[in-house]
Amino acid sequence: SYHTMRVDFDKFASKKWQLIVVDEAHFIKNPSSKVSQAVFGLQAIHKIALTGTPVENRYEDLWSLFHFLNPGLLGNLASFKKVFKNGQNADLLARRIRPFMLRRLKNEVAKDLPNKTEMVVSVDFSDSEKEVYDSLYALTQSQLKDHFEKNGTVIQALELIMRLRQACCHLALLPNFQSKIHSSAKLDFLLAKLEELASAGHKVLVFSQWTSYLDLIVEGMVDRGVNYLRIDGQTRDRGSVVDRFQNQSHAPVLLMSLKAGGVGLNLTAADHVFIMDPWWNPAVEQQAADRAHRIGQVRPVFIHKLIIANSIEEKIIQLQERKNELASNILNSEDLQLGLTRDDLLGLIP
Repeated sequence: SYHTMRVDFDKFASKKWQLIVVDEAHFIKNPSSKVSQAVFGLQAIHKIALTGTPVENRYEDLWSLFHFLNPGLLGNLASFKKVFKNGQNADLLARRIRPFMLRRLKNEVAKDLPNKTEMVVSVDFSDSEKEVYDSLYALTQSQLKDHFEKNGTVIQALELIMRLRQACCHLALLPNFQSKIHSSAKLDFLLAKLEELASAGHKVLVFSQWTSYLDLIVEGMVDRGVNYLRIDGQTRDRGSVVDRFQNQSHAPVLLMSLKAGGVGLNLTAADHVFIMDPWWNPAVEQQAADRAHRIGQVRPVFIHKLIIANSIEEKIIQLQERKNELASNILNSEDLQLGLTRDDLLGLIP
């Protein structure tokens, strides 16, 4: 594991390996992280990086992968940022890395894999939810414009937007409403669908970015008598939970945080996946959905992205579509501007 390698780095770095293969190589996308620094320090005659998402957030992700694979190919990080800033010279970058990349699509590897259907499902706010959301929207709009006028960062702006996203999911996620609200339009819709799918013999994965949202979903499932399993950052034995979900019938629903359950799990017992809180980076959601849609799956898989109608979540879906198109063109790129920009954020709250 990456963690073991980092902890025992001296033992691994003291040898020159014939071959090093890094799987899920997007774990070294941040060149300043301790794991990435450790991987960069390993010596090998040959190196291979395996990943389904070579570019997740920024074009700098590629620089980090190639700094491990072929140091110097893309120059140092400072010069790379300068040359390829804001998607400039993207065709040059694509030409430079193409000889070192082998791309295989899932339908080329698993030709008999059942179909995957993705659908965006819109749910309407209740009247009380909409009243709170509209007030919060007006406040966030004002704060965001003021923030960028003062040259605030994109990361800080994401904090402002997060409250709007949480309001779309459940008002109890907001600090001032935690003990006052016990249901939401989106949660009620989900619970009804889970009851329906469970009674029909389906198995379901439910993903959320926030464990506090998973807690609220759990409360609703308990009230309705729907059995479940859960994987998040506190889960000690993920393998045991996966085993029970895959091989037993008593728990038709597996709740997962995106961070803990988005990669590395085979969950082909499920044929329905619910994404409860969409975000701008489509690669993260794709990885989550692929826990069910992978080799070993024998049934069609349905991906449900639950969003609130006429809200910031609709804008996020549109932003995802643009980012997805850019990422899919990585090998024939005319534009590699994948990062989240000031204009992207202002576009979410026009």
